[in-house]
Amino acid sequence: MTEALPIWWAFGVDHVNGGFHEVLGLRCEITPAPRRVRVTARQIFSFALAGRLGWTGPWERTVEEGLDYFLDKCVLPNGAVRMVTNADGSPKDDTFCLYDQAFALFALAAAASVVKDRSAVEAAVVKLRTLLVTDYKNPIAGFEESIPRSLPLKANPHMHMFEACLAWEEVGGDATWSRLADEIADLCLTKFLDPEEGWLKEFFNADWSVVDGVEGRICEPGHQFEWAWLLTRWGTSRQRPDAVAAARRLCELGEKHGINVPQQVAIMGILDDLSIHDGTARMWSQTERMKGNLALAAVAAAEADREDHLRKVVTAARALQRYFEVDTPGLWRDRMNPDGSFVIEPAPASTFYHIICAIDEVGKYISSY
Repeated sequence: MTEALPIWWAFGVDHVNGGFHEVLGLRCEITPAPRRVRVTARQIFSFALAGRLGWTGPWERTVEEGLDYFLDKCVLPNGAVRMVTNADGSPKDDTFCLYDQAFALFALAAAASVVKDRSAVEAAVVKLRTLLVTDYKNPIAGFEESIPRSLPLKANPHMHMFEACLAWEEVGGDATWSRLADEIADLCLTKFLDPEEGWLKEFFNADWSVVDGVEGRICEPGHQFEWAWLLTRWGTSRQRPDAVAAARRLCELGEKHGINVPQQVAIMGILDDLSIHDGTARMWSQTERMKGNLALAAVAAAEADREDHLRKVVTAARALQRYFEVDTPGLWRDRMNPDGSFVIEPAPASTFYHIICAIDEVGKYISSY
């Protein structure tokens, strides 16, 4: 963190136009390019969390300026956020994307936890949440991808909506956040998870039945671990042992079937017959493997189970370290090939959110013992 934060402040913040660059070359090269709003949101979160973790760099200024940019350049008149801005901050793509709305809510929760005056943040959040509940609600549960309806519906945006709701609970949000969190948790437990095996499915019809074809068979180990982390948090707070049991099963399946054993990394995708769908290993999947196992270690009833989860955390952390082996400390690789080599490409800013979140979870676990 002490290496990455100065690099991403000096080079990753757009000190001319505002906001944040999408990527940095592995020697800190900056290529002005359109930036996704979700990346702006993630970087606001990352610097806000950096401040809470004790980084003494200019995190407050970065959060305040990033928030000003976000509210001015990324938010549409109806309260939704656009998908992409140009490098100068002008609009590029105003398409509604549920995933981006989730990260807007999540980032604004992080900002609310550190800014001196959170009134503008809360006003933006209430306006967006009202829009989602009024216009984008699925009649059964959860949210639509767009209006008019587009299919398939997706679990992944709901995972981050769930994360955002829990974040707003933690920073003193109203009871609506808790109700939405409960609804999404129930949606996951009753619709996203295969009732026989426990796999997390990704793509759904309008009634939340799993879609036919390959899309309906995809299981992503990284998301298995990430949902395990969230369900453990929620299940513990709600005294729902069934949610913790589901989280344990998700982690078990991810560890048993979603790991490239020679490289000891979590891969991107398998199918429900256990064949490999995508054998690459993204960095973020390794951080989520750490978080899922840390959460379950914290609630393990048996010492042997706790130690088993912690061994897996250590394994994932060692694998993660390989992604940081680049010429410039503080940058990273993003995609490992099945043979252990890395795709040569710039470091994506979007990954910072996963890294600093994992650091935070390790710190929380250590401080609890």
